[in-house]
Amino acid sequence: MRVSAKSDYALRALIEMASRADGKAVSAEELGRLQEIPHGFLQAILADLRRAGVVISQRGQSGGWRMGRPAADVSVADVIRAVDGPLVSVYGLRPEAVTYNESAEVLQHVWIAARRSLRDVFEQTSIQALADGKLPKAVTSRTADEDAWQPH
Repeated sequence: MRVSAKSDYALRALIEMASRADGKAVSAEELGRLQEIPHGFLQAILADLRRAGVVISQRGQSGGWRMGRPAADVSVADVIRAVDGPLVSVYGLRPEAVTYNESAEVLQHVWIAARRSLRDVFEQTSIQALADGKLPKAVTSRTADEDAWQPH
């Protein structure tokens, strides 16, 4: 799996927002500076997140960006879908929409299984969990295995 810069930056910006005890809006400039995210790229990401209802923008002197929903209710999967689309796609199609000839149709099951595995982690991990550094068992159980850390 490839994690796009867009998804990574979106998650980092949201962790920064969720980490603020006061819940006040934070400017895109400050988010970018704190997380080393290029400003123009961050603005486009925040617009995607706003369209998905993940963040809201606030105008005025104390304006900026803040969570549109409680961070505990926003999953990593929600964020990836908001900025990049489906968790798994096969040449632009969802796995269930892909068709193969008889000899290769088993591949569709592999893509569906991969999506299920990603969901097991991404849908159970909230932005609040990331901000608190308290990962769910779906993550900790997988990262406890030393082989998980080895490149293959």
